Amino acid sequence: MVQNPYPVDPLRKQLTDDRLINLLKALEYLRTEVAPKMDHIPLQVVSAFLYVASHNECHKQQIEQVFGLSVAAGSRCTDFLCEENRLGKDGLGLITKEVDPTNRRRQVLRLTQKGKKTADRLFSILNEQTTDYLG
Repeated sequence: MVQNPYPVDPLRKQLTDDRLINLLKALEYLRTEVAPKMDHIPLQVVSAFLYVASHNECHKQQIEQVFGLSVAAGSRCTDFLCEENRLGKDGLGLITKEVDPTNRRRQVLRLTQKGKKTADRLFSILNEQTTDYLG
């Protein structure tokens, strides 16, 4: 008799490992609640937001250095997080970009109220007691 290589029926959506479930919940929150009108959120944008949330009032250059982004890619990521990008398209409204008064070539990134609420919600999701999800 051949043993079933799949001891769990995949269609039942049974949770078999809960170690990353809260991260999945947090990403789904970003996708469905924070950016419901967008068809995707690039991972670099998520990383940039998490960096600003954990280093509020940082410079855009820091994000470029930490994640190995070009200046153009850093601008695209942070534009995505602002209320509106340089092309006039809607962004997420999670951060603001302002010229650094001490060095006009740098931009200071700050969380907006929406950004602070989003960061707080992500923190609470990541610290929830794990429960079954999507099942």
